[in-house]
Amino acid sequence: MKFLFSDYALGAGVATGLINTSARVRRSTGEALTEPAVLGRFLSEHRVPMDATPSGEHPTQRDLEEVLALRHELRTLLESDSEDRVAEGANAMVATAGAGPLLERDADGHWQWYVATKPQASLAEGLAALIGTGLLGVLRTLSHHRIRHCASPVCDGMFVDTSKAGRRRYCMPDLCGNRLNVAKHRARRQAGTGQNSE
Repeated sequence: MKFLFSDYALGAGVATGLINTSARVRRSTGEALTEPAVLGRFLSEHRVPMDATPSGEHPTQRDLEEVLALRHELRTLLESDSEDRVAEGANAMVATAGAGPLLERDADGHWQWYVATKPQASLAEGLAALIGTGLLGVLRTLSHHRIRHCASPVCDGMFVDTSKAGRRRYCMPDLCGNRLNVAKHRARRQAGTGQNSE
C-alpha cells in the first residue's frame, strides 16, 4: 500500500469509520464488520486501495480478525487524554508496516511525499500505517483536541474532526445528529401539547 503522507484526512477518516463499526457504538444494529466481504465494502467506501491486502484480493477471515484487533487498539489510543501518548501510539502504528517516506512524482508530475508499507505487510498492518499517519497529521496540523467523543448522550462513538472549522459534534452526523434533533423536536411538541391541555 502507498498513500500520500500529506493526506492525513484519509487516515483520520478511516480511523473514525473503523471505531464506529463496533457493537459498542452500534447498539441497535450490532457489529458492522461481521464478515470479510463487509470489510471489503468498508475499505472501498473509505477509499482504501485493494492493494492493501497482501495478495491484492478480497479480505480474508484472518484479515477481519486482525482489523478487529486493530480497532480495539485504536479505541484505546483515541481515548487517551495524553497528546504524547497518542503521538507515541500513532508512531508505533506507522512503524508496524511502514517502510518509510518516499519522494515520488504523482500523476501530474509533481513531487509528493508518500508512505509505503512493506510488501509483506498484512491488511491490518497497512491500515495501522494509514491510520497512524492520519493521526500524526492531525496532531501536527490541527491538535489533539480534534479527537473527540460523540456529543450524543446515547452514543459511545468517537471521531477525528478534520473539518476546517473544527466544530464537528457527532461521530456520524447523519445518524447521531438527526436522532438528537428528532428527540428535541418531539420533546418540544410534547411540551407544547401539555401546555395546551391545561
